[in-house]
Amino acid sequence: MATAQGDDDHKTSITPLLKRLWHESAATKPDADEIAAALSLIFTNSLSEVQTGALLTCLHFTERDRQADVLSKCAEAMRNFSTPIEAGGLSKVLEERGRKEGAYSGGLCDIVGTGGDSHNTFNISTTSSILASALLLIGKHGNKASTSRSGSADLLSCAPPKPPQISAVTPTTLQEIYSSTNYAFLYAPIFHPGARHAASIRRQLGWRTIFNLLGPLANPLHPLIEASVLGVARKEIGPDYAEALRQSGCRKSMIICGDEELDELSCAGPTHCWRLVESHEAKEVDINYFTVSPADFGLPTHPLTDVSPGQSPEKNAEILMRILTGEVPPDDPILHFVYINTAALFVISGICDADTSDMGHGDDGNVITEVGPGGGRWKEGVRRAKWAITSGEAYRQWQKFVDITNRVA
Repeated sequence: MATAQGDDDHKTSITPLLKRLWHESAATKPDADEIAAALSLIFTNSLSEVQTGALLTCLHFTERDRQADVLSKCAEAMRNFSTPIEAGGLSKVLEERGRKEGAYSGGLCDIVGTGGDSHNTFNISTTSSILASALLLIGKHGNKASTSRSGSADLLSCAPPKPPQISAVTPTTLQEIYSSTNYAFLYAPIFHPGARHAASIRRQLGWRTIFNLLGPLANPLHPLIEASVLGVARKEIGPDYAEALRQSGCRKSMIICGDEELDELSCAGPTHCWRLVESHEAKEVDINYFTVSPADFGLPTHPLTDVSPGQSPEKNAEILMRILTGEVPPDDPILHFVYINTAALFVISGICDADTSDMGHGDDGNVITEVGPGGGRWKEGVRRAKWAITSGEAYRQWQKFVDITNRVA
């Protein structure tokens, strides 16, 4: 105990801020900058465990951790304390390799959810990110499971026949990796080492904290991300989450929440969408709300029970490889689920705005120009998602990712 007390003697005290948070009045309420400054102390291990737990608890029960300005400022703080990346050389590689098409400028894209929706569905966003790498540059931010059986890092780490070495993707190897493939998986503990100081406390608290919401907003390649699709597990969070993204400087993104409180585009019914759209005349970013359903993608609905195998990462990895190699039947519910989420990222990137198509590898060139809810060519997105598999291009990008990460490791 003496050692612990000695350690705490060197910690910063945020007791005054905690009191103001817990007994909020308009006059004394801490602003987003103060909250972000307090949270930053976690990343340098400058807070005691008791005060870390108290801060996360206060933010949760006062619901400050769901406010747009707090999310935006705290995500910025988390990115500021991430492992530095030399952006100059990386930007040059991305500029050379990015394939511009439609309104897509060849920049990095991400598709990720907050988790915690309790549906235990297949690893949709991870699989969709790999499919999307057939046409887009992908910087997929992810971690091991905290609320499900199979997180993105768990899935990739056991992909047969030879998994990628996700820990080999580091700030110093990113340039080499993107020189070989359109795909990179950014394993959160490598890029956000300071977050480990909150890990055991989060597990002991037993409820979701601000860290569950910060993950998708804290992609370490944030300045280079052109477009993203981010899933939240509760509908009421959607508007504030979209506003947090807008405050973070994002100009092309979509926040999604399936009607069943699902952090993906749902294959079972409507999905609530908040799309960030740049108004070129006013040079402002608008947030447009609408809903989409599987029919808007030209696909049937499937109950979530058909796409919730609740499997181990090993079983899910087998499904992933069967999808990438084209061995899954075309009417498979999980495949349709993957298609609509991949299609969404294609639409948000702007690549579906192209009126011609020259993907090669069996592309029929017949662009589907039909516009659906929210102004998206969702069916064209599905056409491209199907092509990513049938052409073998998604699998080729995956194999290159496996090869280069094993080589640099």
